[in-house]
Amino acid sequence: MGNKVVTFTDEQLEDYQDCTFFTRKDILRVYKRFRSMNPDLVPKVMIEGQASTLKVSRECIERMPELVENPFKHRMCEAFSRDGDGDLTFEEFLDLLSVFSEMAPRDIKVFYAFKIYDFDKDGFIGHADLLNVIIALTRNELTIEEHQQIAEKVIEEADVDGDGKLSYLEFEHVITRAPDFISTFHIRI
Repeated sequence: MGNKVVTFTDEQLEDYQDCTFFTRKDILRVYKRFRSMNPDLVPKVMIEGQASTLKVSRECIERMPELVENPFKHRMCEAFSRDGDGDLTFEEFLDLLSVFSEMAPRDIKVFYAFKIYDFDKDGFIGHADLLNVIIALTRNELTIEEHQQIAEKVIEEADVDGDGKLSYLEFEHVITRAPDFISTFHIRI
């Protein structure tokens, strides 16, 4: 008889609700957004298993109006892509939007902010990572010396153990004191 053809079963929608901060209606709206990025690739009705295997390219995702001006869009896609290439399945895309939703708790947002800012993916935010963050945030409007000074000051202020880089706990301590972190770390769908 073959695979049953449905967009999502009730069980899948329940699982997605359990794993995200979205309602069923939100999940279906996210699917419409996912499909709209590449309607030739993503079918209206998915065959079972496609939500975790069928990928939309990072380039398509980065063209979303909510991401097009975000200086971290490339890193965001990489951070949510299980294989790190930045192309996303529906489930990875759903995770991304869930974490960036207003309903996601601060601790999950902090975890993913750390992952996004850890450009070299070594489990720390070092000097080079900070320079990448500063350049992305300032759109290269500062001098190289100003970039260096800011990176050094951040490490000086936040590096509690003196190893010249920020661990997750050091980053978490700093970021949770930033009053505008939650309001800027979201995407409205």
